[in-house]
Amino acid sequence: MFTGIISDIGTIRAAEQRGDLRLVIGTADDPATIAIGASIACSGACLTVVETGTDAAGNWFAIDASAETQDCTAPGMWAVGRRLNLERALRVGDELGGHIVTGHVDGIGHMVSVTTSGDSWVVTIAAPAAIAPYLAAKGSVTVDGVSLTVNSVADQNDGSAHFTLNIIPHSRAVTTLQEAAAGRAVNLEIDILARYLERMQARINLR
Repeated sequence: MFTGIISDIGTIRAAEQRGDLRLVIGTADDPATIAIGASIACSGACLTVVETGTDAAGNWFAIDASAETQDCTAPGMWAVGRRLNLERALRVGDELGGHIVTGHVDGIGHMVSVTTSGDSWVVTIAAPAAIAPYLAAKGSVTVDGVSLTVNSVADQNDGSAHFTLNIIPHSRAVTTLQEAAAGRAVNLEIDILARYLERMQARINLR
């Protein structure tokens, strides 16, 4: 379980196809504090730590990305040199500063536009039809692992939706949202509360 509050930006240092894709990710965190088997959200995808270490280039941890994980996440995000938003798993007693995030990617969106509004950026993202119904103005959404508030939602004729986000300077500085640009693919996770509401409504309609 996560909150969507990013603690570090890691960089993929190495990738090796072994059946699954073994990735070595550089991090500022002390490997001594990262347990083997621990979960770390990497740009919104919950992955399991299989190895840790420190070398001349700094601290690192390794994960295995299955074919399923690769298929369900944004194209190009597992390439060497790619920067990833990292979040360690929530511990009991931690402050819930964002919203409840599972680390399961529900869909891949892409940035339609990035404009300025004062010191902030207004980012418009196209979401696929499968998750469009779960987006609501002033609701929560996770974009590449970052907990954000939806400003507005505009439904499209094909069933998809465009939603806007306001990205303040701090959010840009501590996440990969500083790389926001039209056409960039992003991992999206809908608010878990929306999942339960949809399930409840479906059950009510069956009665």
